[in-house]
Amino acid sequence: MTDEEIARHLQAAIASGELATAESWGRPLAEDAGWEATPEGLRMPFKILKNAGYAPPELGLFHERACLRAALAAAGDEGETQQRLQRELAELEQRIALRLESLRRHASL
Repeated sequence: MTDEEIARHLQAAIASGELATAESWGRPLAEDAGWEATPEGLRMPFKILKNAGYAPPELGLFHERACLRAALAAAGDEGETQQRLQRELAELEQRIALRLESLRRHASL
């Protein structure tokens, strides 16, 4: 789709009043939490993924980390189980750190 086609579609939507029904019509878009912390080269791709209902894979890692922390807290003093969970958590945190550092340095997936 060319820029001219996009402009025509927007003009038609404005003329028909379709855009005026959007809740953010005429106002600046609200910034997403974490926008400034996201590397500039990844902001738009992540925004597009979020709007399409997809989350970056790092989000899954954060959820997995939260589950491991909860399991570790629930394990109490169960020696072998606690050691296994601590090892899994340490490995996961290292993967997260490496992934985030790669994103920060290269601003790409």
